[in-house]
Amino acid sequence: MDYKQILLSKNGYVTLTLAKEFLKYSVGDKIPTVTEISDRFNLARGTVQNALKTLQNNDAIRIESKGHLGSYLIKKNMKVLLEFAGITSIVGVMPLPYSRRYEGLASGLLVAMENHYNIPASMAYMRGSLNRISMLESNRYDYAIISRDAAEQILDKYNNIIIVKSFGRYSYLSEHVIIFKNNKYDAVEDGMKIGVDNDSVDQKRLTEAICKGKKVEFVHIDYSQSLKRVMSGDIDASVWNKDEILDKMIEVNYVEIQNLDILADEAVLVVNKEEPEMASLLDEIIDVKTVTNIQKLVLEGKITPSY
Repeated sequence: MDYKQILLSKNGYVTLTLAKEFLKYSVGDKIPTVTEISDRFNLARGTVQNALKTLQNNDAIRIESKGHLGSYLIKKNMKVLLEFAGITSIVGVMPLPYSRRYEGLASGLLVAMENHYNIPASMAYMRGSLNRISMLESNRYDYAIISRDAAEQILDKYNNIIIVKSFGRYSYLSEHVIIFKNNKYDAVEDGMKIGVDNDSVDQKRLTEAICKGKKVEFVHIDYSQSLKRVMSGDIDASVWNKDEILDKMIEVNYVEIQNLDILADEAVLVVNKEEPEMASLLDEIIDVKTVTNIQKLVLEGKITPSY
């Protein structure tokens, strides 16, 4: 069956819309009535009935009416539904893989994305959680990897994303530290120039927390340039990822950040709230244990990262 031809037909958009809707349901779920679907999407009942008939005739779904109890989904062919929903690839975006931990996370995700629906998966890399969320909202990517703290802060302010998967403590990074331009410092002091990346929810929140009560000058920087800016003396200190220091054995004065209730070490996978069908698909195909096991093997040097 040429699903593309069906989607290009007069009722193709409605069929695509309902296919996406049914991706969210599990076999055995009660489904909305034709009237409820018509009202929700502002469609004619006949148009909805024709789209449902198309999906059933092509074995994408099977619906059973149980009289006054309503109608239930008794069969769901994900492969066919995905074709009708127009989902032919999965593209994610995550932080630049500059640390071994990120390399392991990227490797684990791509392995976990291999699926029996034969949907190709790929990954893009971009600094700044706010930048990644912006690209997610504009539908440039299907999902984004950010820290749990960033996700919760964004949800609290905008409520525009859905957390689909959580990968556990230290899946994002081991910890943040404060790096200083020379060895005489072990804490933030008045008069310092402190580097802050306003596009990174984690780094900005941590920077503001460690500088609370201090009279400092905040200097906007690109997070990836933190070390370079500190080592050159351009700024006095900045919050940075300890993993990169350890991985590359960089000689720099740093102090661990203590006693802050900011959970920035856990990776979560988020999708656009307006794309719940993608949330359902990713929830089904991604196994958290597979991702974290591969990340662990990369961290231990037992396998070569591949992303």
